[in-house]
Amino acid sequence: MTELLKHCRLCPRACGADRTRTRGLCGANDRIEAARASLHMWEEPPISGTHGSGTVFFSHCSLGCVYCQNRQISRREASGQEITIAGLARTFLSLQQQGAHNINLVTGAHYAPHIVEALQLARKKGLSVPVVYNSSGYETIETLQLLDGWIDIYLPDYKYYSSYYADRYSHAADYRETAVTAITAMVRQTGAPQYNADGMLTRGTVIRHLMLPGLGGDTAQVLRDIAVRFGDTVLVSLMRQYTPFDMQDWPELDRTITDAEYAEACALFCELGLGGFFQQDESISESFIPAFDGTGLEE
Repeated sequence: MTELLKHCRLCPRACGADRTRTRGLCGANDRIEAARASLHMWEEPPISGTHGSGTVFFSHCSLGCVYCQNRQISRREASGQEITIAGLARTFLSLQQQGAHNINLVTGAHYAPHIVEALQLARKKGLSVPVVYNSSGYETIETLQLLDGWIDIYLPDYKYYSSYYADRYSHAADYRETAVTAITAMVRQTGAPQYNADGMLTRGTVIRHLMLPGLGGDTAQVLRDIAVRFGDTVLVSLMRQYTPFDMQDWPELDRTITDAEYAEACALFCELGLGGFFQQDESISESFIPAFDGTGLEE
């Protein structure tokens, strides 16, 4: 693991930082930093179920979207609670004991080697629920290969079709090409969606698309691309929960999605024959953002 961190290329930024000595472009060093572990009810229905998804929120992120709702923990300068690999394994087991339907790893690419070691430990001690990898979609093939065999369900974003918007809002003009390549690899690993007797997802890939204000045309291109590339081998979650925070520098994003914008996207979703999930307008709320206070993390 140490060798992977000495010249870090775990994400597409490929900053090459020696994370044993300094922090990478994402903000992470060689120790795991996380902000919360808890049963989370606000994922897609066959992931949250009735008991909740056992969600671990990791600190830092390689993408850095200007509108990120988790900016408290995602920024380079953000911090979290340090946790050892053994502690992370105990956290997984604790979530399973609390009744979690799965272990949900939120934005963990920069900790992929740590996660694999923690899952090895946890499985030896009885971890049996599926593992969800909750991702921005901005991933490298090499990191996904490292995770192959350890992840049951991939939950990637497909944020943008346009390189202009990807560059403007996430400083990643290569986002679409990178995400499409990554999602293709995820689908290859998991295959089509599979469910248990209770209707809970046990394997598969769920592509999320968060609608942004005024970008209905980009959303349409994303949905069409998913339909052509993946068809019924994936589920799609069309999200309207975008909530603006301090967006004065991007005034075009300083509003929520209108009912008309969402209805038009939903109509196209159905026309394309996509399978998956819509969101109700009550999902637009700051209350859906949990307290990132270290809750639930084991030492």
